[in-house]
Amino acid sequence: MRILNLITLSLILLLASCKKEGCTDPTAINYNVHAEKNDGSCEYEASSQLQVITDNIVENTTWTKDNTYVLANRVTVLDGVTLIIEPGTVIKGEAGTGPNATALIIARGGKLMAEGTENEPIIFTSIADEIVYGQMVSPNLDPNLNGLWGGLIVLGRAPISATGVSMQIEGIPASDVNGLYGGTNPSDNSGVLRYISIRHGGANIGEGNEINGLTLGGVGNGTIIENIEVVANQDDGIEWFGGTVDVTNVVILNAGDDAIDTDQGWGGTLDNFVIINSGDEALELDGPEGSSLGTHTITNGTIKAQNSLGLVDSDPNSRYYLSNIYFNDLSLGQSFDELPNLDSDGFYEINNLEVTLPSNTQITDFFLGNSDVFVTSVQFNTMGCDLTKLQWSLSFNLGYLSF
Repeated sequence: MRILNLITLSLILLLASCKKEGCTDPTAINYNVHAEKNDGSCEYEASSQLQVITDNIVENTTWTKDNTYVLANRVTVLDGVTLIIEPGTVIKGEAGTGPNATALIIARGGKLMAEGTENEPIIFTSIADEIVYGQMVSPNLDPNLNGLWGGLIVLGRAPISATGVSMQIEGIPASDVNGLYGGTNPSDNSGVLRYISIRHGGANIGEGNEINGLTLGGVGNGTIIENIEVVANQDDGIEWFGGTVDVTNVVILNAGDDAIDTDQGWGGTLDNFVIINSGDEALELDGPEGSSLGTHTITNGTIKAQNSLGLVDSDPNSRYYLSNIYFNDLSLGQSFDELPNLDSDGFYEINNLEVTLPSNTQITDFFLGNSDVFVTSVQFNTMGCDLTKLQWSLSFNLGYLSF
Protein backbone atom coordinates (compact mmCIF):
# COMPACT_ATOMS: atom_id res chain seq x y z
CA MET A 1 0.00 0.00 0.00
CA ARG A 2 2.81 2.38 0.84
CA ILE A 3 4.44 1.71 -2.54
CA LEU A 4 1.15 2.43 -4.34
CA ASN A 5 0.75 5.70 -2.45
CA LEU A 6 4.27 6.75 -3.46
CA ILE A 7 3.54 5.90 -7.11
CA THR A 8 0.28 7.88 -6.97
CA LEU A 9 2.04 10.88 -5.43
CA SER A 10 4.76 10.74 -8.09
CA LEU A 11 2.14 10.74 -10.87
CA ILE A 12 0.34 13.72 -9.33
CA LEU A 13 3.60 15.68 -9.12
CA LEU A 14 4.47 14.74 -12.70
CA LEU A 15 1.09 15.89 -14.01
CA ALA A 16 1.30 19.13 -12.03
CA SER A 17 4.75 19.75 -13.51
CA CYS A 18 3.46 19.09 -17.04
CA LYS A 19 0.73 21.66 -16.63
CA LYS A 20 3.26 24.39 -15.88
CA GLU A 21 5.68 23.72 -18.73
CA GLY A 22 5.58 24.54 -22.42
CA CYS A 23 3.11 26.91 -24.02
CA THR A 24 -0.43 26.85 -25.36
CA ASP A 25 0.35 27.66 -29.01
CA PRO A 26 0.08 24.45 -31.09
CA THR A 27 2.56 25.87 -33.63
CA ALA A 28 5.34 26.13 -31.04
CA ILE A 29 8.02 23.43 -30.87
CA ASN A 30 7.52 23.27 -27.07
CA TYR A 31 3.71 23.05 -27.28
CA ASN A 32 2.18 21.19 -24.33
CA VAL A 33 -1.50 20.31 -24.26
CA HIS A 34 -1.37 20.47 -20.46
CA ALA A 35 0.21 23.93 -20.27
CA GLU A 36 -1.85 26.29 -18.13
CA LYS A 37 -1.12 29.42 -20.13
CA ASN A 38 1.25 31.00 -22.63
CA ASP A 39 3.70 32.73 -20.30
CA GLY A 40 5.92 34.08 -23.07
CA SER A 41 8.16 30.99 -23.17
CA CYS A 42 6.97 29.63 -26.52
CA GLU A 43 9.73 28.50 -28.86
CA TYR A 44 9.46 28.43 -32.63
CA GLU A 45 11.45 27.21 -35.58
CA ALA A 46 12.80 29.95 -37.78
CA SER A 47 10.64 30.58 -40.81
CA SER A 48 12.31 29.49 -44.05
CA GLN A 49 9.76 31.27 -46.24
CA LEU A 50 10.92 34.69 -47.44
CA GLN A 51 8.48 36.61 -49.60
CA VAL A 52 10.14 39.52 -51.42
CA ILE A 53 7.61 42.22 -52.32
CA THR A 54 8.61 44.36 -55.30
CA ASP A 55 5.27 45.53 -56.75
CA ASN A 56 2.37 47.57 -55.48
CA ILE A 57 -0.53 45.62 -54.01
CA VAL A 58 -3.33 45.81 -56.57
CA GLU A 59 -5.77 43.25 -55.18
CA ASN A 60 -6.92 42.15 -51.73
CA THR A 61 -3.99 40.32 -50.11
CA THR A 62 -3.17 38.57 -46.83
CA TRP A 63 0.31 38.36 -45.32
CA THR A 64 0.65 35.38 -42.98
CA LYS A 65 2.90 34.79 -40.00
CA ASP A 66 4.49 31.68 -41.52
CA ASN A 67 6.30 33.98 -43.97
CA THR A 68 8.73 36.86 -43.53
CA TYR A 69 7.93 39.67 -45.98
CA VAL A 70 10.72 41.80 -47.42
CA LEU A 71 9.94 45.22 -48.86
CA ALA A 72 12.36 45.64 -51.76
CA ASN A 73 11.28 49.24 -52.47
CA ARG A 74 8.26 51.49 -51.88
CA VAL A 75 5.24 49.21 -51.83
CA THR A 76 1.79 50.81 -51.98
CA VAL A 77 -1.63 49.37 -51.14
CA LEU A 78 -3.66 51.04 -53.87
CA ASP A 79 -7.06 52.74 -53.71
CA GLY A 80 -9.84 50.19 -53.18
CA VAL A 81 -7.45 47.42 -52.05
CA THR A 82 -7.12 45.86 -48.57
CA LEU A 83 -3.94 44.36 -47.13
CA ILE A 84 -4.49 42.01 -44.15
CA ILE A 85 -1.48 41.22 -41.94
CA GLU A 86 -1.83 38.33 -39.51
CA PRO A 87 -0.74 38.60 -35.85
CA GLY A 88 2.94 37.82 -35.36
CA THR A 89 3.97 38.56 -38.94
CA VAL A 90 7.44 40.03 -39.48
CA ILE A 91 7.96 42.58 -42.28
CA LYS A 92 11.48 43.74 -43.15
CA GLY A 93 12.59 46.65 -45.31
CA GLU A 94 15.63 46.55 -47.57
CA ALA A 95 18.24 49.26 -47.13
CA GLY A 96 17.91 52.25 -49.42
CA THR A 97 17.96 56.03 -49.50
CA GLY A 98 16.64 58.71 -51.81
CA PRO A 99 14.06 57.37 -54.30
CA ASN A 100 15.12 53.83 -53.36
CA ALA A 101 14.05 54.15 -49.71
CA THR A 102 11.74 51.30 -48.74
CA ALA A 103 8.34 51.86 -47.15
CA LEU A 104 4.86 50.41 -46.92
CA ILE A 105 2.33 53.01 -48.04
CA ILE A 106 -1.44 52.81 -47.64
CA ALA A 107 -2.75 55.12 -50.34
CA ARG A 108 -5.97 57.12 -50.04
CA GLY A 109 -8.82 54.64 -50.39
CA GLY A 110 -6.62 51.67 -49.50
CA LYS A 111 -6.92 49.79 -46.20
CA LEU A 112 -4.47 48.13 -43.84
CA MET A 113 -5.96 45.52 -41.50
CA ALA A 114 -2.91 44.86 -39.31
CA GLU A 115 -4.31 43.44 -36.08
CA GLY A 116 -1.56 42.02 -33.92
CA THR A 117 -2.10 40.84 -30.35
CA GLU A 118 -0.30 41.23 -27.03
CA ASN A 119 1.37 37.85 -27.50
CA GLU A 120 1.84 38.20 -31.25
CA PRO A 121 2.56 41.80 -32.25
CA ILE A 122 3.26 42.63 -35.89
CA ILE A 123 6.87 43.73 -36.33
CA PHE A 124 8.22 46.09 -39.00
CA THR A 125 12.00 46.19 -39.04
CA SER A 126 15.14 46.19 -41.20
CA ILE A 127 16.39 43.37 -43.41
CA ALA A 128 19.53 43.54 -41.25
CA ASP A 129 17.46 42.35 -38.27
CA GLU A 130 17.79 38.59 -37.71
CA ILE A 131 14.52 38.42 -35.78
CA VAL A 132 12.05 35.71 -36.79
CA TYR A 133 8.45 34.87 -35.98
CA GLY A 134 7.95 34.21 -32.28
CA GLN A 135 10.80 36.47 -31.14
CA MET A 136 10.24 39.88 -29.56
CA VAL A 137 13.85 40.97 -29.05
CA SER A 138 16.26 41.22 -31.97
CA PRO A 139 19.20 38.82 -31.72
CA ASN A 140 21.59 41.34 -33.31
CA LEU A 141 20.34 44.95 -33.48
CA ASP A 142 20.56 47.42 -30.62
CA PRO A 143 17.51 49.64 -29.96
CA ASN A 144 19.34 52.80 -31.02
CA LEU A 145 20.26 51.88 -34.61
CA ASN A 146 18.19 53.93 -37.04
CA GLY A 147 17.81 54.80 -40.70
CA LEU A 148 18.12 51.20 -41.92
CA TRP A 149 14.90 51.32 -43.98
CA GLY A 150 11.90 53.64 -44.41
CA GLY A 151 8.70 53.28 -42.42
CA LEU A 152 4.93 52.85 -42.44
CA ILE A 153 2.86 55.56 -44.14
CA VAL A 154 -0.95 55.71 -43.94
CA LEU A 155 -2.79 58.28 -46.08
CA GLY A 156 -6.45 59.21 -46.07
CA ARG A 157 -9.12 61.63 -47.24
CA ALA A 158 -9.78 63.50 -44.00
CA PRO A 159 -9.37 67.31 -43.90
CA ILE A 160 -5.96 68.94 -43.60
CA SER A 161 -5.07 72.61 -43.10
CA ALA A 162 -3.17 73.38 -46.26
CA THR A 163 -3.56 75.24 -49.51
CA GLY A 164 -5.71 72.97 -51.63
CA VAL A 165 -7.60 69.82 -50.68
CA SER A 166 -4.62 67.49 -50.92
CA MET A 167 -0.83 67.50 -50.65
CA GLN A 168 2.14 65.19 -51.22
CA ILE A 169 3.32 63.48 -48.04
CA GLU A 170 6.88 64.10 -46.88
CA GLY A 171 9.26 61.20 -47.34
CA ILE A 172 7.79 60.21 -50.73
CA PRO A 173 9.06 61.71 -54.03
CA ALA A 174 6.66 64.10 -55.75
CA SER A 175 6.68 61.83 -58.81
CA ASP A 176 4.79 59.14 -56.86
CA VAL A 177 1.09 60.05 -57.04
CA ASN A 178 0.33 57.48 -54.35
CA GLY A 179 1.82 59.95 -51.87
CA LEU A 180 -1.18 62.31 -52.02
CA TYR A 181 -3.25 62.79 -48.87
CA GLY A 182 -6.13 64.92 -47.59
CA GLY A 183 -9.77 65.43 -48.51
CA THR A 184 -13.15 66.33 -47.07
CA ASN A 185 -14.23 63.21 -45.15
CA PRO A 186 -13.40 63.37 -41.40
CA SER A 187 -14.77 59.81 -40.94
CA ASP A 188 -12.52 58.30 -43.61
CA ASN A 189 -11.43 54.74 -42.80
CA SER A 190 -7.92 53.47 -43.59
CA GLY A 191 -8.29 50.24 -41.61
CA VAL A 192 -7.09 48.92 -38.23
CA LEU A 193 -3.58 49.06 -36.74
CA ARG A 194 -3.19 47.19 -33.43
CA TYR A 195 -0.12 45.91 -31.57
CA ILE A 196 2.51 47.01 -34.08
CA SER A 197 6.21 47.54 -33.36
CA ILE A 198 8.10 49.65 -35.95
CA ARG A 199 11.90 49.57 -35.62
CA HIS A 200 15.15 50.98 -37.08
CA GLY A 201 13.50 53.11 -39.80
CA GLY A 202 13.68 56.69 -41.04
CA ALA A 203 15.70 56.39 -44.26
CA ASN A 204 16.61 59.71 -45.85
CA ILE A 205 15.18 60.50 -49.28
CA GLY A 206 16.73 63.99 -49.50
CA GLU A 207 18.20 66.82 -47.47
CA GLY A 208 16.12 67.13 -44.29
CA ASN A 209 13.49 64.77 -45.68
CA GLU A 210 13.36 61.49 -43.80
CA ILE A 211 10.55 58.99 -43.34
CA ASN A 212 8.83 58.87 -39.95
CA GLY A 213 8.29 55.62 -38.07
CA LEU A 214 4.53 56.02 -38.53
CA THR A 215 3.25 58.78 -40.79
CA LEU A 216 -0.46 59.64 -40.70
CA GLY A 217 -1.49 61.96 -43.53
CA GLY A 218 -5.14 63.04 -43.59
CA VAL A 219 -6.21 59.87 -41.77
CA GLY A 220 -9.85 59.88 -40.68
CA ASN A 221 -11.46 58.88 -37.39
CA GLY A 222 -12.98 55.79 -38.97
CA THR A 223 -9.46 54.31 -38.66
CA ILE A 224 -8.50 52.44 -35.47
CA ILE A 225 -4.92 52.88 -34.25
CA GLU A 226 -3.91 51.54 -30.85
CA ASN A 227 -0.94 49.85 -29.18
CA ILE A 228 1.83 51.22 -31.39
CA GLU A 229 5.56 51.23 -30.70
CA VAL A 230 8.29 53.05 -32.63
CA VAL A 231 11.90 52.20 -31.76
CA ALA A 232 15.00 53.98 -33.11
CA ASN A 233 13.57 55.94 -36.03
CA GLN A 234 15.93 58.45 -37.61
CA ASP A 235 13.20 61.06 -38.01
CA ASP A 236 10.04 61.45 -35.91
CA GLY A 237 8.37 58.61 -34.07
CA ILE A 238 4.81 59.44 -35.15
CA GLU A 239 3.82 62.48 -37.19
CA TRP A 240 0.27 63.59 -37.98
CA PHE A 241 -0.44 65.74 -41.03
CA GLY A 242 -3.98 66.91 -40.44
CA GLY A 243 -6.73 64.34 -40.25
CA THR A 244 -8.96 63.37 -37.34
CA VAL A 245 -7.72 59.92 -36.25
CA ASP A 246 -7.32 59.04 -32.55
CA VAL A 247 -4.30 57.04 -31.37
CA THR A 248 -4.13 55.17 -28.06
CA ASN A 249 -1.37 53.36 -26.12
CA VAL A 250 1.92 54.45 -27.69
CA VAL A 251 5.60 54.09 -26.82
CA ILE A 252 8.33 56.01 -28.66
CA LEU A 253 11.92 55.01 -27.84
CA ASN A 254 15.08 56.71 -29.16
CA ALA A 255 13.51 58.83 -31.91
CA GLY A 256 16.23 60.63 -33.86
CA ASP A 257 14.14 63.80 -34.20
CA ASP A 258 10.81 64.53 -32.48
CA ALA A 259 8.97 61.73 -30.72
CA ILE A 260 5.51 63.18 -31.45
CA ASP A 261 4.98 65.76 -34.19
CA THR A 262 1.63 67.33 -35.07
CA ASP A 263 1.03 69.39 -38.22
CA GLN A 264 -1.67 70.83 -40.46
CA GLY A 265 -4.50 71.02 -37.95
CA TRP A 266 -4.71 67.43 -36.76
CA GLY A 267 -8.02 67.15 -34.88
CA GLY A 268 -7.72 63.87 -33.00
CA THR A 269 -6.56 62.60 -29.59
CA LEU A 270 -3.36 60.93 -28.41
CA ASP A 271 -4.17 59.07 -25.18
CA ASN A 272 -1.80 57.05 -22.95
CA PHE A 273 1.75 57.31 -24.24
CA VAL A 274 5.36 57.19 -23.11
CA ILE A 275 8.32 58.94 -24.73
CA ILE A 276 11.91 58.00 -23.93
CA ASN A 277 14.97 59.89 -25.17
CA SER A 278 13.89 61.77 -28.30
CA GLY A 279 16.60 63.42 -30.38
CA ASP A 280 14.92 66.82 -30.60
CA GLU A 281 11.56 67.64 -28.98
CA ALA A 282 9.43 65.18 -27.06
CA LEU A 283 6.34 67.02 -28.35
CA GLU A 284 6.55 69.20 -31.47
CA LEU A 285 3.10 70.82 -31.71
CA ASP A 286 2.97 72.86 -34.90
CA GLY A 287 0.17 75.17 -35.89
CA PRO A 288 -2.12 74.93 -38.93
CA GLU A 289 -0.73 75.99 -42.30
CA GLY A 290 -4.00 77.11 -43.88
CA SER A 291 -7.42 78.48 -42.99
CA SER A 292 -8.75 75.21 -41.51
CA LEU A 293 -8.22 75.16 -37.73
CA GLY A 294 -7.93 71.76 -36.08
CA THR A 295 -7.38 71.35 -32.33
CA HIS A 296 -5.92 68.13 -30.95
CA THR A 297 -5.79 66.58 -27.48
CA ILE A 298 -2.70 65.01 -25.91
CA THR A 299 -3.32 63.38 -22.55
CA ASN A 300 -2.05 60.78 -20.06
CA GLY A 301 1.61 60.74 -21.04
CA THR A 302 4.99 60.09 -19.44
CA ILE A 303 8.07 61.78 -20.89
CA LYS A 304 11.52 60.55 -19.87
CA ALA A 305 13.64 63.30 -21.38
CA GLN A 306 17.17 61.90 -21.01
CA ASN A 307 19.16 63.41 -23.92
CA SER A 308 16.25 65.18 -25.64
CA LEU A 309 17.00 68.72 -26.79
CA GLY A 310 13.60 69.96 -25.65
CA LEU A 311 10.36 69.02 -23.92
CA VAL A 312 7.54 70.81 -25.79
CA ASP A 313 7.78 73.18 -28.76
CA SER A 314 4.78 75.19 -29.96
CA ASP A 315 4.09 77.76 -32.67
CA PRO A 316 2.16 80.99 -31.99
CA ASN A 317 -0.82 79.50 -33.88
CA SER A 318 -0.66 75.96 -32.41
CA ARG A 319 -3.95 74.62 -31.09
CA TYR A 320 -4.09 71.90 -28.42
CA TYR A 321 -5.38 70.55 -25.14
CA LEU A 322 -2.58 69.17 -22.95
CA SER A 323 -3.27 67.31 -19.70
CA ASN A 324 -2.07 64.67 -17.22
CA ILE A 325 1.56 64.51 -18.38
CA TYR A 326 4.56 63.61 -16.24
CA PHE A 327 8.13 64.73 -17.08
CA ASN A 328 11.23 63.19 -15.53
CA ASP A 329 14.97 62.58 -16.10
CA LEU A 330 15.45 66.20 -17.17
CA SER A 331 18.67 68.13 -17.80
CA LEU A 332 19.23 71.89 -17.84
CA GLY A 333 18.66 73.34 -21.31
CA GLN A 334 15.50 71.35 -21.98
CA SER A 335 12.35 73.46 -21.98
CA PHE A 336 8.67 73.94 -22.66
CA ASP A 337 9.52 77.04 -24.61
CA GLU A 338 6.41 78.82 -25.89
CA LEU A 339 2.65 79.01 -25.51
CA PRO A 340 0.32 79.60 -28.47
CA ASN A 341 -0.80 83.19 -29.02
CA LEU A 342 -4.53 83.49 -28.35
CA ASP A 343 -4.65 86.62 -30.51
CA SER A 344 -3.31 84.92 -33.67
CA ASP A 345 -5.47 81.80 -34.08
CA GLY A 346 -3.55 79.98 -31.37
CA PHE A 347 -5.38 78.08 -28.64
CA TYR A 348 -4.31 76.05 -25.63
CA GLU A 349 -5.69 74.54 -22.47
CA ILE A 350 -3.14 72.95 -20.14
CA ASN A 351 -3.95 71.04 -16.96
CA ASN A 352 -2.18 68.75 -14.50
CA LEU A 353 1.44 68.57 -15.57
CA GLU A 354 3.90 67.01 -13.09
CA VAL A 355 7.68 67.06 -13.09
CA THR A 356 10.40 65.43 -11.01
CA LEU A 357 13.15 68.06 -11.01
CA PRO A 358 16.90 67.49 -10.94
CA SER A 359 18.66 68.60 -7.76
CA ASN A 360 19.05 72.36 -7.23
CA THR A 361 16.63 73.34 -10.00
CA GLN A 362 13.15 74.84 -10.08
CA ILE A 363 10.14 74.63 -12.36
CA THR A 364 10.96 77.84 -14.22
CA ASP A 365 14.33 76.41 -15.27
CA PHE A 366 12.39 74.15 -17.63
CA PHE A 367 8.90 75.59 -18.05
CA LEU A 368 7.49 79.03 -18.84
CA GLY A 369 7.57 81.80 -16.24
CA ASN A 370 3.93 81.40 -15.24
CA SER A 371 4.00 77.62 -15.57
CA ASP A 372 3.43 76.99 -11.87
CA VAL A 373 -0.25 77.49 -12.73
CA PHE A 374 -0.29 74.11 -14.49
CA VAL A 375 2.98 72.36 -13.46
CA THR A 376 3.60 70.72 -10.07
CA SER A 377 6.94 69.50 -8.79
CA VAL A 378 6.67 65.98 -7.36
CA GLN A 379 9.01 63.28 -6.12
CA PHE A 380 6.70 60.51 -7.35
CA ASN A 381 4.14 61.03 -10.09
CA THR A 382 0.41 60.58 -9.62
CA MET A 383 -0.44 60.96 -13.31
CA GLY A 384 0.98 60.05 -16.66
CA CYS A 385 0.94 56.92 -18.80
CA ASP A 386 -0.59 53.65 -17.64
CA LEU A 387 2.52 51.60 -18.36
CA THR A 388 0.73 48.29 -17.77
CA LYS A 389 -0.92 48.71 -21.17
CA LEU A 390 2.48 48.69 -22.88
CA GLN A 391 3.93 45.49 -21.45
CA TRP A 392 3.59 43.78 -24.83
CA SER A 393 6.28 46.06 -26.35
CA LEU A 394 9.99 45.64 -27.08
CA SER A 395 10.64 48.66 -24.85
CA PHE A 396 9.11 46.83 -21.90
CA ASN A 397 11.01 43.64 -22.68
CA LEU A 398 14.29 45.57 -22.70
CA GLY A 399 13.54 47.26 -19.37
CA TYR A 400 12.98 50.80 -20.64
CA LEU A 401 9.57 51.12 -19.00
CA SER A 402 10.93 50.67 -15.46
CA PHE A 403 10.54 54.13 -13.93
